[in-house]
Amino acid sequence: MELDVLIVGAGLSGIGAAFRLQERAAPYRYAIFEARDAIGGTWDLFRYPGIRSDSDMATLGFPFHPWRGGDAIAGGEAIRDYIRETAAAFGIDAKVRLRHRVIAADWSSAQARWTVRYTADGVEQQLHCRFLFLCAGYYHYASAHAPDWPGREAFAGPVIHPQFWPEDLEVAGRRIAVIGSGATAVTLLPALVARGAAQVTMVQRSPTYIVAQPATDALAARLHRWLPRRVAAAAVRWKAIGYAVATYGLSRRWPGLLKRQIAARQRRLLGDAFDIATHLTPRYDPWDQRLCLAPDGDLFAVLRDGRAAIVTDTIESLRPDGLAFTSGRTLAADILVTATGLNLQVMGGARLSVDGVAVEPGERLMYRGAMLAGVPNLAFAVGYTNASWTLRSDLTARFVRRLLDHMTARGLASAVPVPADTEAPDTPILDLSSGYIQRSAHLLPRQGRRAPWRVHQNYLRDLWSFRTGRIDDGVLRFTPAADKAG
Repeated sequence: MELDVLIVGAGLSGIGAAFRLQERAAPYRYAIFEARDAIGGTWDLFRYPGIRSDSDMATLGFPFHPWRGGDAIAGGEAIRDYIRETAAAFGIDAKVRLRHRVIAADWSSAQARWTVRYTADGVEQQLHCRFLFLCAGYYHYASAHAPDWPGREAFAGPVIHPQFWPEDLEVAGRRIAVIGSGATAVTLLPALVARGAAQVTMVQRSPTYIVAQPATDALAARLHRWLPRRVAAAAVRWKAIGYAVATYGLSRRWPGLLKRQIAARQRRLLGDAFDIATHLTPRYDPWDQRLCLAPDGDLFAVLRDGRAAIVTDTIESLRPDGLAFTSGRTLAADILVTATGLNLQVMGGARLSVDGVAVEPGERLMYRGAMLAGVPNLAFAVGYTNASWTLRSDLTARFVRRLLDHMTARGLASAVPVPADTEAPDTPILDLSSGYIQRSAHLLPRQGRRAPWRVHQNYLRDLWSFRTGRIDDGVLRFTPAADKAG
């Protein structure tokens, strides 16, 4: 089998990439390989209680098929259904090949094509494609991060990681310790209280910034009543983009001001008795790590009425009946939930090579946040760290379409980004201080100090660059097709 484009991954990025490839009656032959047995990516994998978006749906949703739900922050099941409905609405689902896992891909300069090895229902096969578009995100679906605390085997109850939440876990009437302070833990506390847990405690070494946000957007609802659907959706989307850009800019320029605003809002929700300084004041500035959202202040509500609590301490060991801390205090628990982070996996776990020479992504610069230096005809979808994933992945998909159109119109076989000798790798493409990023920083492609090798966390800047920047910018080196050579 030979394709023009092989897309790897059938989540938000993959479905969005497919739409951009086929819009305006494009002639490209493509398929989507999905390793799992369903469309939806992360939103099909994670099933823990309360799972929801940590970005507003106006921007997490597809710009070509706007989110129609009433929630600004939506539940995981609703997002999964939305991705599948979008794929069906545009005939993309017919291009998806489930249980197809890409294991390796080698580029041949002589043939100007990729040879892709994959397993289909466990049977190894191969195909050829002109262009490889990796849209599998960066989470390792088969493993998760969980520290090996002393005494772990002694704990009498179940130890659950949210990535592998068992459907039959009964939480009603149980004391639950949720270890971790990120978005998953912030989501789990009110969700487990709602399921009847006797007590839920967030156990953290250090705090995270948590902000309350309305679960529904009142202005968006009014705009949808007053304006045509597409006009209203565009207005809501740009409102959300503008707010996100302004907030991030404020956090970079005046972090102290944003810190004080967050603390003041938390004080209004929790009252003076709650120890905000200890439990909700991080040691870092806002947006050094992602902010966590509490829709309608749900986390603050269960903290205020005592159904949930926060312990800020360091775990010394696990005991049969709970946790022991270095401070000497203990916490009784029937269930431990290790919301301690994720493991990253670059390129969907596939091994890449060019003319038989292995490619190590962690040693390569990333061009426009989309292509690896020295690797022809390959793109890699990655989202923003300070805004929704889809904003950035859609820009990448549109860039890939422009690139393919440029190559097709001019009879070009390949395109490869080539950095100048003076362009040295600087930092990983994901610039957060979060533990899951730092643990895997050596695996991530690098960014340089200036464009087009710098990955800017600014949608408006990127939108202008992707729309107006030249494809033949002198950084991309092109090779003519065999019948055009000479």
